[in-house]
Formats: sequence, structure tokens, C-alpha cells
Amino acid sequence: MSLKELAEKANLSVSYLCEIERGKKQPSLDVIEKLAAALNISKDALFDENSPKGSGTTSTGQKISILRRERGLSLSELAQKAGISATYLCQIENGNAFPSLATLKAIARALDVSPQDFLSSSHVGYKIKKIRQERSITQAELAKKAGVSPGLIGQIESGKVEPSIKTLEKIAKALSLSPCYFVSDDDDITSLLRPMNPELKQLFADPKVKSFLEIIADCTPEEFMFIMKFIQLYKEHKKV
Repeated sequence: MSLKELAEKANLSVSYLCEIERGKKQPSLDVIEKLAAALNISKDALFDENSPKGSGTTSTGQKISILRRERGLSLSELAQKAGISATYLCQIENGNAFPSLATLKAIARALDVSPQDFLSSSHVGYKIKKIRQERSITQAELAKKAGVSPGLIGQIESGKVEPSIKTLEKIAKALSLSPCYFVSDDDDITSLLRPMNPELKQLFADPKVKSFLEIIADCTPEEFMFIMKFIQLYKEHKKV
């Protein structure tokens, strides 16, 4: 089938379809449904687990949404099966929240698939990207702090390159984390606390810190970003 023939069947422009195939455009769920119908295949067949890592053009949230719809589950039904809130699941599917590996595993079990079906990057790369995005750090900024090239950070996050121990240590130091966090299989609070130094553990026991964490735990991504920017502005103003 030529590009033109598929574009006509899916009611898309040839140029747009070409950009999707080259990975320059990310198709919406509606476009994916049109392409699947035009190719006479299931939507999730477009994300074959044997495809090269990082070659997909669809986000983790979109893949979850596609599989959920394929199985005839509503947001509330899948959220209940996975043990998370429907609001949080909605944020994940819309790309407004980046789920932890533990949450991905829970969703995968609820959908009866492997967590790897959702990942477009390696285990290590996924965690690095998750932490970086949560802290609103660009790839270039992280690369500068770690003393590596932005291109290398991008390749690690996309799963195309596995970082050396030396590189992982640099990235961990730039993010103020232990390298153990990126290679551990568990993703709960224990894996975060274990590598912490005594002073940091003591800090978490401070009632003021606990109160602050309880407040921001229920914040939306937008509210959290507002708080972080306010703190940054306050610190910059204080230095002046």
C-alpha cells in the first residue's frame, strides 16, 4: 500500500501520514483508530513488543488508553482494578502525570499485559526521564549538571543507550540521588529511603517537612509547578 492509498483510506493528508511514519508527529487516539481501521488491524497491534525500543511515536498514557478501550473498560473500572484513583488514571492517559514503575505494573496487571508494553525506554532511562520531568529540568540542563552531552541523555531516556556506571553516577549526582535508585527493581518508598544519608532521613522526620509533604501530595501538576516556581523566585530574590 502506498502512502497516498493509506492516507485516503484513513482520511488523512499524505504529508501528515509521512511525518507520523518518520516519527516527527505523534498521532492522536482518533488518528490511531483511523489508521488501525484502514489497515484492518487492532489498535494495539501498532505497538508490537518486538519493535525497536524508542521507535514508537505514542506516549505511555496513550498506549494505556488504547489497551483500556480495546478491553472495553471505563476509566473508573481500570482505576479500581489497578488500585488507583480514576482522576490519577485520567491524568496519566492525558500525559499530565508520569506514573511510577509500581503504578505501571499495577495497571499492566489490570490489563493483563507486561509493563514493558507501555515503556518506550529502558528501565533506567524511564526512571531518569520521570525524575527529570517531575523536577521540570530539560535534557540540556541535566546534561550540563552531569557533565555529559544532551544527546546522550536523550539516547538513555529513549532506551537506545544503556549508561555506563560512571555516567549513571554523574546523572544521579546531578539529580541528588543514589545510583541505586535507577537500577533497583522496587519502586516504593523503601527504595528511596535506603540509600539516603542519616541527615536526610532525619529531615523527613521533621514535623514541618511532613506537613509540607502532606500539603503538596494532593496538588495537581499545575499547582505543584506554581509552588516550585514560587520557591525558586523567592530564593533568587533572597540572594539579591
